[in-house]
Amino acid sequence: MHKDFKTLFPDTPEHEVRHVYSPYRVCPVGAHIDHQHGHVTGFALDHGVDFYYVPTETGVINLFSTDFEGQVLFPLGAIPPKYDSWGRYIQAAIYTVSKKGEVKFGVQGLICGSLPVGGLSSSSAVLLCYIMALADVNDIPVDEHELIELAFRAEKEYIGLSLGKLDQSCEVLSKKDHLLYLDTKDDSYKLIPKPANMPDFDILIFYSGLTRTLINTGYNTRTDECKVAAFSLLAYEGLPYDAFTNTRLRDVDRKVYNKWKHRLPDALAKRATHFMTEYERVDHAVEAFTKGDIDMLGAIMFASGDSSIQQWESGCPEMISLFDAIKEAPGVYGGRFSGAGFKGCCVALSNPEYREEAIKYVTDAYIAKYPEMEGQYEVRVCKTADGVRRVS
Repeated sequence: MHKDFKTLFPDTPEHEVRHVYSPYRVCPVGAHIDHQHGHVTGFALDHGVDFYYVPTETGVINLFSTDFEGQVLFPLGAIPPKYDSWGRYIQAAIYTVSKKGEVKFGVQGLICGSLPVGGLSSSSAVLLCYIMALADVNDIPVDEHELIELAFRAEKEYIGLSLGKLDQSCEVLSKKDHLLYLDTKDDSYKLIPKPANMPDFDILIFYSGLTRTLINTGYNTRTDECKVAAFSLLAYEGLPYDAFTNTRLRDVDRKVYNKWKHRLPDALAKRATHFMTEYERVDHAVEAFTKGDIDMLGAIMFASGDSSIQQWESGCPEMISLFDAIKEAPGVYGGRFSGAGFKGCCVALSNPEYREEAIKYVTDAYIAKYPEMEGQYEVRVCKTADGVRRVS
């Protein structure tokens, strides 16, 4: 049990405290295409979110966080308007679990993240913890597929992000020393074991020091641009198309894109170009991983990062500088922005034998350019891990 839980709730017997855990995740290749029903890849990390809780028979929600200030306190019978702070995630979990069964028992607890927030799908990890806890105390059975779907709907319908299912799927389905290969169109997936001939690798997380949130960024606009591009390309070709909300770039054949991309406005053409090339990069990355070719996998990651900047037009000066430093660091196989890339962090696959040299090179280059980030910038070393689980 976390020491802060005992401080916050001293009268709770230790044996009554329940514990669920969800890892953070990284996507080596497959940036920004899950919401367009593309193929994506992922690793769960050996760092994540722990939720320590007990049920409240009175139906009260009473939460504290080690990462954010304040207390979230309200009865299920009188849920307040949507919080504009971390409290909205328990509200989102209640919203979505209520669609599966009756939520009459609340939770009292402490949510704890083991890494700084930004770019590792921490919001999805938090939601998964809350959903598992609410389902537990209300005796609502939830399998892996339903858990992914509930977390996805919570973030899309309640939080308001036009996202795909990469984050939730990766955090639920992943296994240590395996690469998740997910088709977000039909949710089919494979877990590809790390081959014996592939060298060990670190997953280095470089935090820019910039706090990340996808609300009020260009994230939702980018997904709308993809849909407009898909809708337009199908129309130019004279092909049938569904309602705008159901149209995805996955519906567009590469030949149709090649034929009509010149007709698209510049922004739409860039989004479509990113999808088409990233879709191909994912399959090449899976092939490289299957063969144990970490150098090729790394090169594909760097190409994905370049496309995120040039075609998806994410990033900011600090994030781009961080990415550029990673490209030149000794022992780094490959890297890119993690998450949407507007703020947050970069991820890199790196040779453990060059761990200290790589970290020093990137740190020195980044802090020399942005000295104001000293004290906020961080680096963490991670490995692959299993997905969500009930600890006790």
